[in-house]
Amino acid sequence: MTLHMIGCSHHDAAVEVREQLSFSSEHSSQALATFSERFDGAELVVLSTCNRVELYAAGGPFGSGLTASESASGSWSDEQVRTALIEFVAECLQKRAEFVGEHMIVRQGREAVDHLFLVAASLDSMVVGEAQILSQVKQAYDLSNLAGATGPLTHAAFQAANRAAKRVQTETTIHRRRLSVPSVAIGEVVPEVFETLRGKRVVLCGAGEMAEETLRYLKSGGSNDLCIVNRGQERAAALAQVFDAQTAPLDELSDQIVAADLLIGTTSAEEPLVDAATFARLNAQRGGRVLLVLDLAVPRDFEPVIGEEPGVYLYQIDDLQAACNRNRREREKQWPKAKGILDEEVQRFFDVLQQRATGPVIQRLRQRADQVKTAELERLLGKLNGCNDPAITKEIEKSFDRLTNKLLHPPMASLRDDAAAGHSRGLLEALRHLFNLGDDL
Repeated sequence: MTLHMIGCSHHDAAVEVREQLSFSSEHSSQALATFSERFDGAELVVLSTCNRVELYAAGGPFGSGLTASESASGSWSDEQVRTALIEFVAECLQKRAEFVGEHMIVRQGREAVDHLFLVAASLDSMVVGEAQILSQVKQAYDLSNLAGATGPLTHAAFQAANRAAKRVQTETTIHRRRLSVPSVAIGEVVPEVFETLRGKRVVLCGAGEMAEETLRYLKSGGSNDLCIVNRGQERAAALAQVFDAQTAPLDELSDQIVAADLLIGTTSAEEPLVDAATFARLNAQRGGRVLLVLDLAVPRDFEPVIGEEPGVYLYQIDDLQAACNRNRREREKQWPKAKGILDEEVQRFFDVLQQRATGPVIQRLRQRADQVKTAELERLLGKLNGCNDPAITKEIEKSFDRLTNKLLHPPMASLRDDAAAGHSRGLLEALRHLFNLGDDL
């Protein structure tokens, strides 16, 4: 059996193209429900994210996708597979087949498996090492399972891809280097000052995208005393509801600074939120408590001079961006090691498939050869009644064994090589017919 993939990603399609080819939940459900009906016995997994749209197919007429001679026995040629997948996607999304064919790439066999493993391990992501893609791959596989659209090959491929991705996570540091400014600020800077965020008063200025991302990291880091300070209270209230936080208007920022342990700026204000003199006065009211200030805003929300105040630790956007760049370089250094792990796992996957595909045929072939050998050996020894020398009898048996092994070696080696390339079915069928092994394997 062969895995096939049709898809596009941020590597080869602009966002406006990906938007048109995206599979909504409704599209995915429709595809999973109709694929096996359209293609008898076929398997399908649909992976659709903001950066990629990929459909993985196997089984049924997609079983091999090799040559025209095989298509006569139920499998399709490469071109037939490509056409069928393009037309299926076009119908699901109500797009022209020419548009789908122009923007979606079809990968087959080992290339498709390599790609799936790269995707699951986040080596193909826009941000290499981001953790979200593996959960998205698992969700796509689980949805396909629930819809009854998976089968032997998709089970094997997606389970192996998950195992490979986890090896990359545990055996390299490619996922442990934070690349966004909020993740570095909360994940690396905060622990240098506070052992825990629990019980610490966190005051977050702003309610935009940067603030929302920062809130996610704060909550995952254990923060349980959050206050969102923003000029517009409607947006702040919406975020507060999601992240279990309090809100305060911007004119109460002074009181919030006095109470804060961690002060974070994420606004788009053109001027500092408080001037240096005001901040000095407020800091004097804090009784010498440590204040960590993370200025993630551009332009900056706080004047650099406040970092000279007693007990104040100030980190600005440039400091944090430099840490992001260092982490990105460290991730890039880990890429070859991660790719090596995936290469090992891909080979392991094909070795297992090879054994599953060729094992029963090789076993039956050897059994048939042993039966013929034993019968002929008994016939020959029966004609040699006068030969009672055990040594001669043993040499005759060895000669028969060597002859059988030499005759069987070429077809079995060819079968293994063909299976390793992902194209085992042609030789399997030929061996069944040539050696009359039966069709139940």
